[in-house]
Amino acid sequence: MRLLDGRDVEAQVYTFHGLADGKEHIALKFGKPGAAPLVRLHSECLTGDVFGSLRCDCGPQLHEALRLLNNEGGYLLYLRQEGRGIGLYSKLDAYRLQEQGRDTYAADRELGHGTDARDYTAAAQMLRALGLQRIELLSNNPDKSSQLEQHGIQVASRLTGVHANPHNVGYLRAKATQTHHVLATILPNFPVGAS
Repeated sequence: MRLLDGRDVEAQVYTFHGLADGKEHIALKFGKPGAAPLVRLHSECLTGDVFGSLRCDCGPQLHEALRLLNNEGGYLLYLRQEGRGIGLYSKLDAYRLQEQGRDTYAADRELGHGTDARDYTAAAQMLRALGLQRIELLSNNPDKSSQLEQHGIQVASRLTGVHANPHNVGYLRAKATQTHHVLATILPNFPVGAS
């Protein structure tokens, strides 16, 4: 694969059958991971990962993870959990509501969804299938580490960078205030009215 900086990197791809959610997730292994390797659980985001949407921080988080994993070794688990688990079409409907002033979570709730529909049981199954019991998790989301720990994976957290821009600062503020993502270091630099 080719990273955004133009470097070609090699990764071994793993597929899984019989996961709890029945979805087709993959894992990519970079380099020679250590005993407690760096791991990124990345939920699929077509708009951010592929089309470069500025509404979220998904694409930059994915590219940051790929760079770090290539440099240090580790695993990327690419999870089929579009729109925090509500699916692509519901996410696009939520975008419309966000344009009318709702934050990302209020929009999801108005559509009849919860705050975050993602379940990381399958991710824990994938990690165990890869022989991993202890990991260094690359994430700002405390729910990921909490759910993995509930499934017997020992987690040391490592924060990702915060990829803020004038188009996603409202989204990031909602993540920090409503689901306790660790993002406070950069958000004060953006005006409160930015969205």
